[in-house]
Amino acid sequence: MIRIYGLKEKLNPIKAKLSNVINLCMIDALSFPNGKRVHVFFPLEAENFFYPEGSSEDYTVIEITIMEGREISARKALVYLLFTRIETELGIQPADIEISIAQAPAHDWGTRGMTGDQLKLGK
Repeated sequence: MIRIYGLKEKLNPIKAKLSNVINLCMIDALSFPNGKRVHVFFPLEAENFFYPEGSSEDYTVIEITIMEGREISARKALVYLLFTRIETELGIQPADIEISIAQAPAHDWGTRGMTGDQLKLGK
């Protein structure tokens, strides 16, 4: 699951393109299947979004939650792909992108009516 936060007037016009960029990064870095996209956007009013001093109105937060077990190198590759491709495709500077990856134990993940440790991946 991926949650994306940003200023409403900046985030709304780019949601579809940003979702596509993030999805391709997940596929390339973590070998995610194309159809596994779960992106939730939180376009915020300025009074509800305080971002670091020196950042622009493009400031975007990307929170990624995945099942545990991905190699550190794969997670780092994902971070660098996101910085690079978001800048290239959307013009958002890496200084205006905050990325967090959290891993949940498979037994704490619920999908398709079962826990993650019961899943048969690839189906």
